[in-house]
Amino acid sequence: MAVLPTKGNLIATKHSLELATTGYELMDRKRNILTREMMGLISEAEALQSRIDSTFTEAYDALMLANITMGKTIHVAESVPIDNSVEIRYRSVMGVEIPTVSADPPSQRVTYGLSVTNSALDEALMKFHKVKELTKELAEMENTIYRLAFTIKKTQKRANALRNIVIPGYQSTIALITEALEEKEREEFSRLKVIKAKKNA
Repeated sequence: MAVLPTKGNLIATKHSLELATTGYELMDRKRNILTREMMGLISEAEALQSRIDSTFTEAYDALMLANITMGKTIHVAESVPIDNSVEIRYRSVMGVEIPTVSADPPSQRVTYGLSVTNSALDEALMKFHKVKELTKELAEMENTIYRLAFTIKKTQKRANALRNIVIPGYQSTIALITEALEEKEREEFSRLKVIKAKKNA
């Protein structure tokens, strides 16, 4: 859209350019901060995944031992209550909704008869409780990473649009208006010289 080459439009366009440049700098800073945060979380998530894998292995080994020493433990597993305490809340970090997963700590109350079980089953139960805790942490972390990655991508697109389209557009408009105003001033100066020359003749 063509802009009339007036001083008012020149001032307005310069102001718009200033705002667009500030917006780009803020978005670029936000992208850098979120990227650093995400990279740190990725390292933590990898370490946490490794802990879950090893704890799962230990839990299944303990369960296998319980099955071998006690026979099938399915009847005992049915006595363990279902956990419905998991809750997800959200908090905002630089405009990104970050999930916080919480749950009640595992009950210390034994729900199966001790006379028909052994320590291998107790060990398996404790290990699976630990797996649940670690999985809760990992779910929170992976969801945060996903949301950060999505926001980084969106912020990058907006920053690119400002840097490659909006800012150059304003710069081009400022150059055209400035050139037109300077041309108008030269014409006015030449006209005044002609008038003055005619008066003096």
